[in-house]
Amino acid sequence: MAKASDVKNGNVLRFNGELVQVEEFLHRTPGNLRAFYQARMRNVKSGKLVEYRFRTDEEVDIARVETSDYQYLYDEGETLVVMDNTTYDQHSIPKKLFGPAVKFLKEGMNVIVAFESEEPIMGSIPGSAELEITYTEPAVKGDTSSGALKNATVETGAEIRVPLFINIGDKVKVDTATGTYVERVKA
Repeated sequence: MAKASDVKNGNVLRFNGELVQVEEFLHRTPGNLRAFYQARMRNVKSGKLVEYRFRTDEEVDIARVETSDYQYLYDEGETLVVMDNTTYDQHSIPKKLFGPAVKFLKEGMNVIVAFESEEPIMGSIPGSAELEITYTEPAVKGDTSSGALKNATVETGAEIRVPLFINIGDKVKVDTATGTYVERVKA
């Protein structure tokens, strides 16, 4: 067990029987009252936000989380099969750990997976992905209002909005967190 003063932003705690990740951990000393730590934590499984005040000497259980790089191999229904880049072991990771960004995941991409006692608890993919456009409507000549966008489908099957000058076969950079077009990738 550790003291509340040992907790840092990003730590994973076992709090009320659940795993939570610390998003914000602030030390407060209000006037003539005792000091405390104000914590904002997110439940790892449900994503719910939890706020709590820890006494400075309160004991907390910091979970041992091992984070490692993996290579995404293929989709298997509700799970993704990834391979450890150092030991070449394969693991099945639930898709829901990656959130909505999973639709931009391409075979061979590197992902980060966090395990707590052999159980996967968190997953993240790179902040941007370079993907090829597989389908988009041709731009209509003269339709050049500034900032005009059209629908396009990328090689992973996800739909995004792109500028009118993007054509089928072009490679584009996509922000995986928001699903927005960033730029056209030069060949």
